[in-house]
Amino acid sequence: MKQQPKKIKNTSSSTILSLLLKEGILTQEKTDHVLRIKSKLPSKNLCDILKDLKYITPAQLKDVLRTNHLSLRIGEILVEFGYLSPEKLDIALDIQQKEKHKRLGEVIIEQQFLSERAFLEALSVQLGFPYINLSTDDLDLDIIRTVPLKWCQINRFIPVYKKEEETVVAFADPFNKAAIDAARKLLGDRILIAISSAAQIDAYLESLTGKANIPRSIIDETTATGMVNRIIGDAIDKGTSDIHLEPLRGCIHVRYRIDGILIFQKEIATEATAMVTSRIKIMAKADISEKRRHQDGRMVFEHKGNRHDLRVSFYASLFGEKIVMRILNRMDQIIPIEEIGMQPKMLKRYIQDVLNVPSGVLVITGPTGSGKTTTLYSSITHINKPEISIITAEDPVEYTLEGITQCSINPAINLTYKETLRHIVRQDPDIIVIGEIRDNYSADVAVHAALSGHKVLTSFHTEDSIGGLVRLMNMEVEAFLISSTVVCVLSQRLLRKVCTQCKEITRPLPGELKLLGYVPKDISRYKFMKGKGCPACGYTGYKGRLAIFEMLVLNESVREAILNHKSSYEIRKISIETTEMVTLMEDALIKVSAGVTTLEELFRCVPRLMPPRQIHEIKRLLGA
Repeated sequence: MKQQPKKIKNTSSSTILSLLLKEGILTQEKTDHVLRIKSKLPSKNLCDILKDLKYITPAQLKDVLRTNHLSLRIGEILVEFGYLSPEKLDIALDIQQKEKHKRLGEVIIEQQFLSERAFLEALSVQLGFPYINLSTDDLDLDIIRTVPLKWCQINRFIPVYKKEEETVVAFADPFNKAAIDAARKLLGDRILIAISSAAQIDAYLESLTGKANIPRSIIDETTATGMVNRIIGDAIDKGTSDIHLEPLRGCIHVRYRIDGILIFQKEIATEATAMVTSRIKIMAKADISEKRRHQDGRMVFEHKGNRHDLRVSFYASLFGEKIVMRILNRMDQIIPIEEIGMQPKMLKRYIQDVLNVPSGVLVITGPTGSGKTTTLYSSITHINKPEISIITAEDPVEYTLEGITQCSINPAINLTYKETLRHIVRQDPDIIVIGEIRDNYSADVAVHAALSGHKVLTSFHTEDSIGGLVRLMNMEVEAFLISSTVVCVLSQRLLRKVCTQCKEITRPLPGELKLLGYVPKDISRYKFMKGKGCPACGYTGYKGRLAIFEMLVLNESVREAILNHKSSYEIRKISIETTEMVTLMEDALIKVSAGVTTLEELFRCVPRLMPPRQIHEIKRLLGA
């Protein structure tokens, strides 16, 4: 006999527990036990607790949820199965309150809390709904022809095929009772609910009604110009660094990289692919007839009275050409060296012991998009004087600077790095800027130019400062040349800043402290912040970015370690002990403890190579 359920206190887990109690799968005693554990471990989702306690099998849970899915809230399902955090659900619900025409699933996907694929997978796997991919699955057109397509479009469903005595119907929202009732009116009660992408359902139904074939008179050059201008203009207004146009089966996804994170913006119909691609190629001076090979281009875009440089890359892919447009900063946006984000003692040492020395190699390292070019040009601007000759070799020139001779590499006319670097030392320079060390030849030119008394500034793609030294050693550059010419290796990253409009105090989780090797008393005096999410930050909790640095100024101990071909671990240990080097993680921790960024950002972006020192010790070393 099924046990009569008692009233469960209203929590995010209450509906699921009530259903399990009602079905007799859980007793009241077990339900109370689950709630006690949930109250002590709020970050652990309900389904994991039930499985750990072995109170229910995945199959039992799936059957109960599928049978009662219309009485469930989709947000509750996603949270309790661990697909979505409670904080993100609260943000999505707030947005839905303001945009009442949107369903919760649409908001979750638009805000990139979950990709559409992960969202559909969550419903399919956890609730047992079949997933129908309209791009690849075969549909029974005889069934589709029996129903009014307009009715399907209004309710966003499509009959797919017969399975025994049931009709499989794909819904954009399987929780929409009105849509399910509408399908039953047409097809009878014996329907099997499945799920599919809302965009796929809309596109498929439009193709059946003949509306997907947009008349040529509507898609013309003027429309293409308007679409491209709108995409680029919106990106500039939102502070985007890169625009991604990604061709997929049936559409193009437009995504903007804002504060280092790609954010979905909208879809463009496949019919517009050719005209949008051609328009961008014309603007970037690329070959409009070439579609099978990768290309690069460049354009100047005027927006609201300002001129913006864009570097464009065309990449031939399975469904067409993917286009990435990088929006480059102009000269008036170069950051003074005092404002790039170095802590006081590090900045003072960087200026005195690195920038103001007359010769040697400065290497700035980090992955793509870590701000290396910004730091490089801030450094050049600081040391640029009328009596000094500065010459550059870059691919391409990203900032145009007054009083500096700049060369943009162009392999199409044999203006290669090798050819340029061969001539650069003949120009009587005081300072040589090599945009990036890419091969043995450019590394060799850098160290030999420094040996002859020049100052060389360059960048490198490595994980940290020690990695820069090790990679130079692996590029067939003699150890004695590295030890005698390299003055400094500066590694950096960019972390997102906590939004000042919605920040609130938070406490680090035990697991996060364990990763750092800390205990609660180590961080008790500091205020950690986290953004809740608001319209000002696009409900991400972050707005803007800041740089973190790891600066290794070589001394005799480090030079000797290089000469003796010590391992990267040994060189790193010697650098920390003898040069007062502060690691990337330690510099990030100072900014986390000041409430400027978060531990989530630290773990997302920063390599964990050695345990950090105590925060008060790091602050002393940096003068923070």
